[in-house]
Amino acid sequence: MSGTQRSQIKPGLKVAIVLKKDQRTGKLTEGIVKDILTKSATHPHGIKVRLESGAVGRVKQIIAD
Repeated sequence: MSGTQRSQIKPGLKVAIVLKKDQRTGKLTEGIVKDILTKSATHPHGIKVRLESGAVGRVKQIIAD
């Protein structure tokens, strides 16, 4: 699942995000969602979140456990 719909993303969900510094390479960082930062219902590049580790980026994948 992609992370373009805000309704699909909840705190505590495991996701893969792309950090601002990794946007050129597309390198993904995995973690658990702490806060949802995007206010709109959808975003074409992914919903921006803060992970429990403190990393901020846009959700590229929702990881199913």
